[in-house]
Amino acid sequence: MPTAARVIAALCFVALAWLVSEQIKELFDEDKPFGNFNLINTGIALGVGWQVVGSRAGRGMSAAINNGLTGGIMLFLWCSLAHGAIEMFERSMRNRYDGALEALAAMFQLIAENAILVATPLILGTLVVGSALSGLFAEFTAKRAS
Repeated sequence: MPTAARVIAALCFVALAWLVSEQIKELFDEDKPFGNFNLINTGIALGVGWQVVGSRAGRGMSAAINNGLTGGIMLFLWCSLAHGAIEMFERSMRNRYDGALEALAAMFQLIAENAILVATPLILGTLVVGSALSGLFAEFTAKRAS
């Protein structure tokens, strides 16, 4: 059921995902094509904000911060999984793997490599603070709407 808290949480996480995506782009070379990188991340953020954070709003301030941080972790994990799967699929279309299990193992290796590359203090700090604030905004909205 749509609520104001779900909408606010979703919008906050979309903005957070866009900001973090732009920060991640700065880590790579300027000539690297990113394609729909921001759109994929914001689509995932929309779902995480709506389902994970927005649905749990209204349980208190400490729960709001925890819900926001949970949403930030879920956003990081789902985006890492999505981009690892996309990269693995692109490589598999170029016949770089001998079988499905090798491709699956390579996907998780890609996820780990990207997670290590992205785990900088700026990006993690932005994700943690933005997630906590998003949880608090959703909580504030849930209290004001009821």
